[in-house]
Amino acid sequence: MLKGSLGAAALLGLQACASTAKVAQAGTTPPPPAPGKRVSLLPIRVTPDQLIDVKCCIRPLRAAGPNLGTEMVGSTLVIHNYGHGGSGWSLSWGSADIAVGKALTVLPREIAVVGCGIIGLTTAIVALQAGLKVTIYARDPIQRTRSFRASGSFTPDSRVALSEQAGPAFGDLWERMARFSWKAFRTYIGVAGNPVEFSDSYQLSDTPITRRPPAAPDPAITESFATKGLPQQNSEFGHYSDRIRDIVPQAVPLAPEDNPFSAPYATRASQMYFNFASYGHLLMSEFFARGGQFVMRDFHNPAELATLREKVVIHCTGYAARDLWQDKTVIPVRGQTGWLVPQPEAHYGVRYKNVSLLSKSDGVVVMNNNPDLGEMLGVGNSMELPTKADIEEGLKIIAPVFAPAAARGA
Repeated sequence: MLKGSLGAAALLGLQACASTAKVAQAGTTPPPPAPGKRVSLLPIRVTPDQLIDVKCCIRPLRAAGPNLGTEMVGSTLVIHNYGHGGSGWSLSWGSADIAVGKALTVLPREIAVVGCGIIGLTTAIVALQAGLKVTIYARDPIQRTRSFRASGSFTPDSRVALSEQAGPAFGDLWERMARFSWKAFRTYIGVAGNPVEFSDSYQLSDTPITRRPPAAPDPAITESFATKGLPQQNSEFGHYSDRIRDIVPQAVPLAPEDNPFSAPYATRASQMYFNFASYGHLLMSEFFARGGQFVMRDFHNPAELATLREKVVIHCTGYAARDLWQDKTVIPVRGQTGWLVPQPEAHYGVRYKNVSLLSKSDGVVVMNNNPDLGEMLGVGNSMELPTKADIEEGLKIIAPVFAPAAARGA
């Protein structure tokens, strides 16, 4: 559905390919087109031979939102920082700022951080920046955690809370975390390796695109989280992104002459995302460069935290808190991503029907979601084995977007 066949249009793209590759190697993105000139996009290869990995992660949803509370375990102060749903990457810096702020109130010289996913590692760095001595205790470094199985886009209110259980005050807390994180991520833009980047993201449709309002309650569904302990419909989830519309680029409709695809309707937005390999390496390097220590250790119950030398502990175990802390308010939300071979020459994202693609430095991430289920997709499902067939089906669905016009009989 890229406009034109892969004749003239693709030939022009291929002529620019060499220069585009040089730009990508230099760690920058191609310049925007001149005013009035149509964007020329190279098609993303979505054939099954490009599929190199399928990952499954479990997002830790808490109905009331992330646990940022405190409690004493023996003589040890434990500050919680877990349960961010699908927003852990996006809220990591703001959440860390709150947790470390609570630690600083007791004037410690050193603290422990338990867990080395994105929340734990970011928290440790914020504590080091505050002048504390920090030791991370974790079973795995970030590259082996559930965090590394996510999609890596800035999605700060993705399944972060249920509106009723979180209450009206949560919106202010969420906004504080989201705005702090947004500013922190921007300091990594332009850094070698492109740990944080922006790219154009296109939503395509065969029918007019309208801004979808939050789901209205379905009167036929009489059960709810209050009665079942699990959300029962999309309307229970909180939505807070409108609070930061002033800083996050919003989608704009494209006129037919500006639409690089053959789909009759399209919008374009600038999307922030994270390249896991470079970002994870950069954070670990900063952690050790600032004097952080890493101890490989597994914990089986909260009492073991009281045996640590440090008497202030920030607990960041994500979904594992359900077992470690016996916090049964943590609800598993299964998510799955497929990964295609990196294609730096095709630096953009596409959403069409129920499938989304995003071309990043660490690969083209593919998600095949069910639009009818919406945010209920995967809720209550803790199965972490990937299902390759779902990703392959998604590739078939989105393949026509990149097919030459001649192949479609146009």
